[in-house]
Amino acid sequence: MFVKYLNIGLPKKELFHGKEFTTGICKKPVAGPLLLSRTGFIGDGVGDLRYHGGSDKAVCVYSLDHYPYWTATLGIALPEAAFGENLTVTGMLEPDICIGDTFRIGSAVVQVSQPRQPCRTLAARYGREDFVKLVVESGRTGFYFRTLTEGAVNADDMITLVQRDPFDVTVEFANHIYHHDRRNREGIERVLAAPALSESWRKSFQELREKI
Repeated sequence: MFVKYLNIGLPKKELFHGKEFTTGICKKPVAGPLLLSRTGFIGDGVGDLRYHGGSDKAVCVYSLDHYPYWTATLGIALPEAAFGENLTVTGMLEPDICIGDTFRIGSAVVQVSQPRQPCRTLAARYGREDFVKLVVESGRTGFYFRTLTEGAVNADDMITLVQRDPFDVTVEFANHIYHHDRRNREGIERVLAAPALSESWRKSFQELREKI
């Protein structure tokens, strides 16, 4: 596992297929080192603080291993940071990564907090109204890190597993329950039992539990 690209960008006005958005989704690769703080990389930002950013979503992570799938699906060459991710990584796939897994990257220590939820800005970037649905159905969502120990991160840094979360709730499993099996009480309880689950996803799963 290593960092292929380290990407940052501040919010600015972007024109996507005739519609204007203020967004930080169009991030660009940098070499580093960059300081990773509790709320994200210095020099990075998000446009919509309701759904992005904050300590539980300090770092957006997406796998380079998914890029060939999306190149074929969309029929276009993808740019770097095609999903607005801060870290484009290798060897970190949703079926293998658990909420609560802890990793060292450079001198920083991070922890998986939740899957990434695709948004309308991502869909607008590629001019595909169905893109959120495509990402959800594919399971190739990516995920977020919270920062446990602030530190410096470089492109090409190795990503070292510090501790596997004992609750064994994978990103893939959490996605499946939330998006495809929303009346599975046992599954909901299993996700809620993971102490490292982000505050926003915990609230969403509590609401699912209440509905059934």
